[in-house]
Amino acid sequence: MTAPHLTPRARRRAGRGAPLPLLVPALLGLAFLVLPLVALLIRTPWGDLPDQLTSPEVWQALRLSLVCATAATAVSLVLGIPLAWLLARVEFPGRGLVRALVTLPLVLPPVVGGVALLMALGRNGVVGQWLDSWFGITIPFTTAGVVLAEAFVAMPFLVISVEGTLRAADPRYEEAATTLGASRLTAFRRVTLPLIAPGIAAGAVLAWARALGEFGATITFAGNFPGRTQTMPLAVYLALQSDPEAAIALSLVLLTVSIAVLAGLRDRWMTAS
Repeated sequence: MTAPHLTPRARRRAGRGAPLPLLVPALLGLAFLVLPLVALLIRTPWGDLPDQLTSPEVWQALRLSLVCATAATAVSLVLGIPLAWLLARVEFPGRGLVRALVTLPLVLPPVVGGVALLMALGRNGVVGQWLDSWFGITIPFTTAGVVLAEAFVAMPFLVISVEGTLRAADPRYEEAATTLGASRLTAFRRVTLPLIAPGIAAGAVLAWARALGEFGATITFAGNFPGRTQTMPLAVYLALQSDPEAAIALSLVLLTVSIAVLAGLRDRWMTAS
């Protein structure tokens, strides 16, 4: 027996009169999440905010953050979309293990991710020693290192979003295209990509926002050098030790960006709900 379909008005009526044992912890949870953000707004030095935000150091860190987050998102798109397609469309032994490894950076402490990147791409790393000796390429403590560190922690968000969209998309469109003579690559490019474009967009925005806010892997793998590897989160951490008001101002910038990202994804979430 299936549950009856409820109209929006019926759902709103069913949500009224929440029991007290559920309402109280729900309100406490809301207060727990909102109170720190309200405190940040209360303690913001609004009078000094223009001077804080127009300093060369802030603009330098903001520019580097935007450039690196965008580059990390591009890396995630180039590598993550084919990976999501592989996980969603191809049956192969160990697919569950591969999916677990792909999503591991979501739960892995970012500092551990930075250490792992050093072990892989550092001068004495598994791959980094060959890059250094053969091509003279050194990745750690460079801007490229920031991009790779951010891509490492951000790509799983894109893969999860795109894989979910691929699983929801009807594969018969691809099959119809191949029966009409299109190659698998052409079918993917002409048919599948337009179908999953909303999922790609949502995953890219989430990956970009995660890359913009990355701290642990970045400071471990790329360091904290102004103008080269010091992104906004690192600048907040550094300012908190010497100038708390500047740290609050920088945090407000990141908070504003986060709200803008959530606002951009609101229509997709409301549609999904």
